[in-house]
Amino acid sequence: QLQASGGGLVQAGGSLRLSCAASGMILSVFRGSDVAWYRQPPGKQRETVAQISSGRSANYANSVKGRFTISRDNIKRAVNLQMNDLKPEDTAVYFCNFIYGVRNYWGKGTQVTVSS
Repeated sequence: QLQASGGGLVQAGGSLRLSCAASGMILSVFRGSDVAWYRQPPGKQRETVAQISSGRSANYANSVKGRFTISRDNIKRAVNLQMNDLKPEDTAVYFCNFIYGVRNYWGKGTQVTVSS
């Protein structure tokens, strides 16, 4: 139901835009969901990167503040993560997650690799 895309290989300092499409999700569920992007670096635990509430309030991990921007498009039913000034330590598999009440939806990850 959730499809993450936009990952790839980029040099340090470059940019990528990830998108999590929820095209099959009922619009009211999409609009009422709190959404987060997580990432899991190689050999490490999954960590929260950015969150956006149903009311569009956003929060970021300290490591990405000022470089990443999370946004949501309630018409296209997508949540995007604009990643600028990428660093090798941003290399990870990125996942999107929707929470609606007690429902918890995970998308398949997309690989982001940043070369130095």
